[in-house]
Amino acid sequence: MTDSTAVKNYLLDLQVRIVAAMEAIDGKTFLTDSWDRPEGGGGISRVIENGHVFERGGVNFSHVKGNSLPPSAAASRPELAGRKWEAMGVSLVLHPRNPYAPTVHMNVRFFTAYAENAPAIWWFGGGMDLTPYYGFAEDAQHFHQQCKDALTPFGAVLHPRFKKWCDEYFYLKHRQEARGVGGIFFDDFNELDFASSFAMTQSVGDAFIVAYGPILEKRKDIAYGERERDFQAYRHGRYVEFNLVYDRGTLFGLQSGGRTESILMSMPPIVKWRYDWQPEPDSAEAQLAGNFLVHKEWV
Repeated sequence: MTDSTAVKNYLLDLQVRIVAAMEAIDGKTFLTDSWDRPEGGGGISRVIENGHVFERGGVNFSHVKGNSLPPSAAASRPELAGRKWEAMGVSLVLHPRNPYAPTVHMNVRFFTAYAENAPAIWWFGGGMDLTPYYGFAEDAQHFHQQCKDALTPFGAVLHPRFKKWCDEYFYLKHRQEARGVGGIFFDDFNELDFASSFAMTQSVGDAFIVAYGPILEKRKDIAYGERERDFQAYRHGRYVEFNLVYDRGTLFGLQSGGRTESILMSMPPIVKWRYDWQPEPDSAEAQLAGNFLVHKEWV
């Protein structure tokens, strides 16, 4: 027996708690933008631009419904074709201005598909991943430890499995490189009963502030120059490429008639592309690719 009301209440509270924690670090208030979706549902976007710490960021809640699944959702689950559906979640991306502070992504979501005279099909999804521009091993270790701690109470096999899933999911095949240092990722998760699956998803959502907050506090005031900002903008290009080419959430949102402004708030505000650019050997920029954009066990 599922309880979508309990999930929705949790997600709304999670959004409030994360925004409050990030506002305490930045010092600027997030804009609140509520919206309705003509096909059913709506959401609340909480957005910051030109903050003291964040160049751009968004912590979005959405609860949308429809009568027919978009191709991104039905392609791998043909048994869902023709079913009514309901999706809700919190999704965030935060882009700090300081190049030494990493970008972060997190989302937790719940999906249900309905049909007459048939049981509902439901699952949870989510995870979080860290995208540094200048890598610090202690930051990667801290982030991965928090991810592991969130999952361990629900079974020792979940963290290595979800960590590997994250490494594989946030990988730019056309570049043959990882987007960042990874974290955890899971989707279509219903192998535990509803209560346990929901509790596991809550544990992931609740871990975000302690996973990211201390890293941001440590890096946000490091001195930097134009060289670091230029490299950050170059690496932002990889973030854009992944979101537009591979990301299931972005594709689902656009294909299901979601609110474009909220879906694309994940994009960094300043991006550069260069033809066949290579970092100087042994530079800090080269160390990112050699030491951090590779799959490894951080904890």
